[in-house]
Amino acid sequence: MSHHKLEVRAMHFSYPDGHKAIKNISFTIYHGESVGIIGANGAGKSTLLMLLMGVLFPDGGEVLVGDVHVTKKTLPMIRQRLGMVFQDPDDQLFMTTVYDDVAFGPRNYKLDEKEVESRVTKALELVGISHLKDRAPFKLSGGEKRAAAIASVLSMHPDVLIMDEPTSGLDPQSRRRVIGLLNSFEHTKIITSHDLDMVFETCKRIIVIKEGEIAADGFTPDILSNEGLLDGCGLEVPFSLRKCPVCGASKG
Repeated sequence: MSHHKLEVRAMHFSYPDGHKAIKNISFTIYHGESVGIIGANGAGKSTLLMLLMGVLFPDGGEVLVGDVHVTKKTLPMIRQRLGMVFQDPDDQLFMTTVYDDVAFGPRNYKLDEKEVESRVTKALELVGISHLKDRAPFKLSGGEKRAAAIASVLSMHPDVLIMDEPTSGLDPQSRRRVIGLLNSFEHTKIITSHDLDMVFETCKRIIVIKEGEIAADGFTPDILSNEGLLDGCGLEVPFSLRKCPVCGASKG
């Protein structure tokens, strides 16, 4: 099958209490795109990610990865194609060593140990933490945990990386390393975050969600410099695009 796009068609979803979290959302993300999904708290971003990953299933509409519909039957195949890094790395790291955490996915798919070792080694090298492979995850710093969580997804060789708040809780240096890491990947990337400066640096396209609907979809500079749009969606222009408070000049 083709994995060159991820498509959402006329998707609806309501929680059991009747709350309509997603309302008639449609979009297509093509191979190699880096897309930020932004919105205020409660806009529906996390629900949307869970629908993309098959953790939840829509009441109406559909999600396709390539030509394959996301259903309970196709989930094993879909989970190999879509890799998600959770907001809290502690939700993703549970083994006794970093190596075993990164190896968990490939081993779960019954790959031989030589292939597992190759995948783990490459994933750890890619995120720059080969020296931490024998460390216990709970002893790592926040930035190191984030890198280990990303490596655990990369070892599965996904076509699409889905990241929920990848810079949340990081100190400035760790945040900068994660941004550099994201920009180094050639994968298709879907990133949700309130860190709009990070989104500005890592995503070429942005989808804005407001109350479960798409409020805007376009090029990152156009979206993030639109103060009226962002204000109406409970967001603010990122610092990197604001005018100087002293002289009023725009930043380069």
